[in-house]
Amino acid sequence: MDEPLTIGLLIDDSLDRPDGVQQYVLTLGAWLTAQGHTVHYITASTERTDLPHLHVIGRTVNVTFNGNGLGTPLPVSGKASRALTADLGLDVLHVQMPYSPFLAGRVISAADASATTAVVGTFHIYPQSRLVSVGARILGLLERRRLRAFDAFLAVSEAAQSFAAQAFRIDTTVIGNPVVIEQFAPSSSGHSTAAVEPSPSSHTTAAVEPGSEEPSPSAQSTAAVEPGREAADGRDPAGTPVPHIVFLGRLVERKGPRELMEALVRLHSLSPDVAWRATIAGRGPMLTELQAMVVKDGLDDQVTFPGFIAEEDKAALLSSADIVALPSTGGESFGISVVEALAASTGVVLAGDNPGYRTVMRGLEEQLVDPKDTTTFSRIVSSWMSELQDPESRMAVVDAQHQAAARFDVNVIGTRVVEQYRAAMAHRAGR
Repeated sequence: MDEPLTIGLLIDDSLDRPDGVQQYVLTLGAWLTAQGHTVHYITASTERTDLPHLHVIGRTVNVTFNGNGLGTPLPVSGKASRALTADLGLDVLHVQMPYSPFLAGRVISAADASATTAVVGTFHIYPQSRLVSVGARILGLLERRRLRAFDAFLAVSEAAQSFAAQAFRIDTTVIGNPVVIEQFAPSSSGHSTAAVEPSPSSHTTAAVEPGSEEPSPSAQSTAAVEPGREAADGRDPAGTPVPHIVFLGRLVERKGPRELMEALVRLHSLSPDVAWRATIAGRGPMLTELQAMVVKDGLDDQVTFPGFIAEEDKAALLSSADIVALPSTGGESFGISVVEALAASTGVVLAGDNPGYRTVMRGLEEQLVDPKDTTTFSRIVSSWMSELQDPESRMAVVDAQHQAAARFDVNVIGTRVVEQYRAAMAHRAGR
């Protein structure tokens, strides 16, 4: 049996943000710990106190990069970096990339100098703009020498792999983001597997009665209504549940909530008698604009904005949906939210056709949408409403989505990452 490892997960941003890199570090770290490895979290800043072996070695200044808010670390001394790596005795230093030369860069140099610590990097971004691409190329040139300290490079997607090749001239192995799939399986969120087999009469084309909001058949088992929803909501005048469309994410331009609202407005204008309801969940600067669109177009009885959804409630919301729409317009390096939706699905997941999401949606390409093509987007939503009325079609879609999500289960991804760690250690020993 292989010996347990001592691993340092290095992120030179704050660990407090709910972004993909932080989720990667925390999910992978928890899994590694459960497997018997010793994990040290090395970060520029955090307010967390719940993590064992946490090392805060700097401070950050908030900036915007690639459409996301992040913390740029202030410099940490080389002496402090050397003292840290000597004290921890790491087998592997796992660096989240791209990194700051002033914090992570100095820890990398210290680990490399030890001659016994393998250095592994994972690329997480896909540039949203030319400015980001140019900046990354400059960083790659400046860090060319230090990059030789690495023993292996990973990327979370083909999009991130392409970025690494173009900006840093580095070959990477694609290993996706880890997701705890069992937390999102429909059975774990209080839903019966029978929920993916509604009766053919479970949907209707009748108009929605103002004020009525009942969950769709996919939101409940055959015995009970989905926890947290009232039995009187979301039904048409005949008492039949209507299709439920869900968006879950930050209400920022890049995530596409405006494009989804425009598609729903068009759907309503072209087919005002088609019944549906939508939940736009999340918070962000676009909330007021989206609410104004709903009022202006007379959709306030069909569209709700519940605000922030706690992590433990995400699975229930996602599995209540007939259609989960995640129409990001770009700048995505992966798609953790898409994996979660696929795992929780009892209906169909529609995702924005961008390079990062394509990694997650491989085999489900017909469910990719161009969010900016409002006419086609609304037509696709309408088409899936009809398609999902057939129980066999619905089951086939759900099964394919669950299989796609399973590729990114933390047990699968974690095992592959540890294999890369051991290969990197062998490379380091052979230097």
